Amino acid sequence: MDDVLITGLGVISCLGSGLNAFWDGMNRAVSAPRKVTDPHAHMDIPHMYAVPDADVPAPVEALDGQPLGLASRFALDVTRQAMADAGLTGNDPWRTAVVIGTGMGDAGLHEQWRTDGHPEQDRWNATFSVASAVGELVGAAGPNTSVSNACAASGFALSLGADLIRSGEADVVIAGGAEAYSRVALGCFNRLGAVDPDTCRPFDAKRAGTVFGEGAAALVLESAAHARKRSAATVYARLAGAGWSCDAHHTTAIEPEGVQITRAMRHALTEAGIGPAELGCVVPHGTGTLINDTVESRALAGLLGTAAEERPLYSLKSLIGHTGGAAGALAALSAALIVRNGTVPPNVPRTDPDPECRVSLPEEATALATSAVMVNAYAFGGNNVSLVMQEAGA
Repeated sequence: MDDVLITGLGVISCLGSGLNAFWDGMNRAVSAPRKVTDPHAHMDIPHMYAVPDADVPAPVEALDGQPLGLASRFALDVTRQAMADAGLTGNDPWRTAVVIGTGMGDAGLHEQWRTDGHPEQDRWNATFSVASAVGELVGAAGPNTSVSNACAASGFALSLGADLIRSGEADVVIAGGAEAYSRVALGCFNRLGAVDPDTCRPFDAKRAGTVFGEGAAALVLESAAHARKRSAATVYARLAGAGWSCDAHHTTAIEPEGVQITRAMRHALTEAGIGPAELGCVVPHGTGTLINDTVESRALAGLLGTAAEERPLYSLKSLIGHTGGAAGALAALSAALIVRNGTVPPNVPRTDPDPECRVSLPEEATALATSAVMVNAYAFGGNNVSLVMQEAGA
């Protein structure tokens, strides 16, 4: 079976646009949510980790008559970055595929039309349009798929992209996720009482919910044979394993024993051909909601044993917020950078670590002790996915 390599990356978040801004931001470990600029955000806590105004991609009127919202603009921006980073030119369009995860797609367009008035011509927009726009940008004539199973969407997208390569359906896959501000999504989480009025504080005893973030990440997945043939300049990591599962427990709540999230982690490790002791770091789902963080901590303890209290976790959401359907891709991109640099960046400090969450979140940069990093992404509906990123050739 051919290895799946990560040969190009593109990213945008509250830390700015581009890999350098993202890695620098990870190492500074300082950020804060801000009030959204939407005058119609009539809700108790209208804040999120938004993309800086200066980094928001310029508006695109339409693509082949299809209006493009902010999520599509994010996706196009990070795809251009990733393609340039990979140095991909002249690849066979029939052997190039796209898989993009997004929870809300360009829902912001519909929200804008509702308050500002609908355009004169009948317009519509669906979640799959984000992947369609990316496919047209790169001229991909292979499979084009949109995944929208909530906050695990882009984690599943990466796994599906790897499967396309391993099954021989594609040589190159643009995989990732994109999520932008949505008045409906933020309003719904306010009504649920699931928004922290302070910051996103995973594994902190005083956490009071999550805080949304905007962002997108694109990863160029490439078969090892294809990368060798074109002498790819950079290989960040290989996507060594993936595991899926479903709680089949509740439409929104996580199964409290963590049986299925543990199963997904074990499956990913098995596919990667390594054991739990060979993990050097975990990028957890860690949303800042009370039960999610507690259950994930217990599941990690079950997987890693007593080592769970020492094995470093990198809590990305405490830095950039919960980016919904893009969260898995942003976490995977972070993991690839950790593998590439051999360093786990400092976590945003917790003020009051939760004794129920017996995990290690180092506040200083830490050397990656092994070559492998695990990424977890969970979602409403009990959807769970774990990915293992490993140094290429390890």
